[in-house]
Amino acid sequence: MTHTFRPSVTVAAIIERDGRFLLIEEETSDGIRLNQPAGHLDPHESLEQAVIREAMEETAHEFIPEALVGMYLSRYHSKSRGHDVTYLRFTFCGKAGRQYDQALDHGILRTLWLTRDELAACQERHRSPIVLRCVDDYLAGKRTPLELLYTDHSVFDGGLTIKPDVT
Repeated sequence: MTHTFRPSVTVAAIIERDGRFLLIEEETSDGIRLNQPAGHLDPHESLEQAVIREAMEETAHEFIPEALVGMYLSRYHSKSRGHDVTYLRFTFCGKAGRQYDQALDHGILRTLWLTRDELAACQERHRSPIVLRCVDDYLAGKRTPLELLYTDHSVFDGGLTIKPDVT
């Protein structure tokens, strides 16, 4: 039996306001780290729905995606757990909407707004090297229209497509 390689699909939100980027400070197995609002794609949701949900859960802000900044493949080795995980990250940029008075997701310590230079000055605290790379790609103007992304209806109905009887 052959093992099929399956990277972990994640989404992230780049939210800029007045030259500052909305970030989260989170507790991880490797200590306290900085990251964009980000998380895993859940079953039965599109990539856009996932990034909207993750931004709300981690920052208590609505997120309105406007474009895809990039798709990033990276491998992470957890020193504390002793295993590797490969991530396929879809990073979106957009606007922050309304902020709600709600608790942040488990493990999120706080949100903060940092400039690119402030973020670059603390790279040892980043969740991954992709954190700064995504901001730099955003600042370089990298954008792909959201129309590039397509989610088939089978994702939302659990893939229960009725096939015609051909007998």
